Amino acid sequence: MARRNRFIAIAVTVLAVAVLLLALVPGVLAQQFIGSKTVAAGTTWVVDQTTRMNVLVVELGATVKAADGSILTLTVNGVETGQALITTIAMDTAIKPGTYMGDVVLTPAASNLVAYAAPGPPGPPIMFPFRQAVYVGAGGMVPEKSVPAAVKAGQVTSLFARNLELYSTGEAFTGVYVAGGSYTLTNPRISFVGNGRSDFIGLGTGIVATGGSRVVVDGADILNKGVARAAVIADGGANLLVKNSRLVTQNGVLPVDYVPTIDTSQMRSVPWMLGLSGNVRCTNLLGTNTKATYVNSYIASEGWGVMSTDGCTTPTLTAINDTIAVTGEDGYGSYGIGDATEYFLGCTMDVATYATISRGSFLHYGDSDKATVAGLNQSLGIGLTEAELAALPVRNTIVNSRRNGIMWHGGGTLDITGGTVFNTKETVFVDKAQVIKVTVDGSKGAQLNAGNGVLFQLMDDDDPGPVFPAMTNTGVYSDPTGQAKPDITHVIYSANPEADAVATFSNITLMGDFYNSTRGGIMQGPFGPPASVSRNLVLTFENAKVTGTITASNAVHKQATIGAADYKQIGAITNTATAPVNNGVLVNLTKGSTWVVTGTSYLSRLDLAPGSTIAAPAGFSVSLTLGGKPMLFKAGSYIGQVVLTVKPLSVFGGTSLKPMTLPATN
Repeated sequence: MARRNRFIAIAVTVLAVAVLLLALVPGVLAQQFIGSKTVAAGTTWVVDQTTRMNVLVVELGATVKAADGSILTLTVNGVETGQALITTIAMDTAIKPGTYMGDVVLTPAASNLVAYAAPGPPGPPIMFPFRQAVYVGAGGMVPEKSVPAAVKAGQVTSLFARNLELYSTGEAFTGVYVAGGSYTLTNPRISFVGNGRSDFIGLGTGIVATGGSRVVVDGADILNKGVARAAVIADGGANLLVKNSRLVTQNGVLPVDYVPTIDTSQMRSVPWMLGLSGNVRCTNLLGTNTKATYVNSYIASEGWGVMSTDGCTTPTLTAINDTIAVTGEDGYGSYGIGDATEYFLGCTMDVATYATISRGSFLHYGDSDKATVAGLNQSLGIGLTEAELAALPVRNTIVNSRRNGIMWHGGGTLDITGGTVFNTKETVFVDKAQVIKVTVDGSKGAQLNAGNGVLFQLMDDDDPGPVFPAMTNTGVYSDPTGQAKPDITHVIYSANPEADAVATFSNITLMGDFYNSTRGGIMQGPFGPPASVSRNLVLTFENAKVTGTITASNAVHKQATIGAADYKQIGAITNTATAPVNNGVLVNLTKGSTWVVTGTSYLSRLDLAPGSTIAAPAGFSVSLTLGGKPMLFKAGSYIGQVVLTVKPLSVFGGTSLKPMTLPATN
């Protein structure tokens, strides 16, 4: 009896949803009931109106489709099902052969063709045919582009949806597509199992906000499992707010004939050259000036990445008091590209490979203090109420990474403030020969903790790149051999913010090493003329104490040749300290900073401000030479072949050197 009552309740709910949707545009969506239907092999059934039945049999070789200008969706008992891409590279889906029983509904909805222009040579855009349970335009919800039968439960109106339930076991089906206007989703429940098609456009995603829309999602619970089956995507200048929600994605199974590629119209797995695996991102941020904000939410992905900006220009991604987790063995917390600005305030990151990968982004890691959050709420038009702002607790950002912290394979900036803590099992900062600017202010407790003892690694870019013109990810990386050749266009004795990796650490205590192993030189890139890739590592310490080795180095990977099967070896190198060639290391100790030198360090420049301190660990001594000539430690600039050598004291039992405070100079 209980099961029968539950069935009746569900049926009533589904009917109520359908009636509500139909009532919004009377007479537009005609329906018929036919009991059962068999579509024989070699025949085609053109469905021109919503058709309900108890049994649908589609024989092998049969075709079921909508009339021109429409797109067909099959649901069984309120669940989208039975449809798959006609080929791996195609965008269209078709109903698979089989027997479908229950509340079987075929819904021909008006076509929603979404144009996508992939990066590369100019050409006509690719048109992605979207099927979605709920379509919202500038004037509100549009029933003729929606699939009422795919709404399992909930209240759906022109301006909002409450307690929406959407389920899919087919492919390339989207939950809610908001193409304009304003729309609010309260407590939506979405669970899609089966592959999506593209998270560069949103086909197969739980919720898509685009077209300059304003979308608020509150209390969502989204669990998707499948290739490119993102939970939420913002695109096209939309302003999206997701709060108090749980968004989770899990990897799917790639088609057997899928070829890994950087072609974004086909990309459905992360390029292995990033040192990653996986085929789903939980969220993505696309388009120009698009904004997405996530507040007080749990956001997780099994692989690839959790939060991403991609195929975009100047977007803004903001995360406040969120938990950001990679649940599998590989993946990043966020990706930044296209001059994206990303804020992580009061967040907890538990990631596998990187907290963030940057390819031209402006990163901010800090606390969710009241002033900062209120300022962003106003400047970005986030839309949190005064009550919500007051209720948000102030938290520090904590990053726990099973490998590295931040990795750059493109330029950008990073600011770390407040009580932010990075705990990494490997290197905190990995810069792959990119021009970057890093500032870390520890005045409020910020910490950098490297499990392998390396705080900063400036290294050669070990991404072999795709194979052109096919753009397939079949390249192989090999360590260079022989000696680096001096780059006469590059000066290793002076800083150039336009060409170097520049970092400032203030009011902080650091324990760990800094290496610059770049070989530099003039190289031919995939685009444009040959250019210098020589990089200096420029380090300034202000009122800071650093204990470690800071040096130019030679580096080799754990294995000399790396292909796709060895993706985890990308970025895994060992250093040997050596004199710089094109890899200058410039150290500036100022405002009372102390450097405790733990290993022989080769620099191209050392600037010591009055009152700064250089010391050795207990039981060791440190000495300074310039061009091979011994030098006394005193304030000033040392430019050239600067070597700091650490040796054990030769006295019985050993003693530690007293810190050497540099005298002021006139």
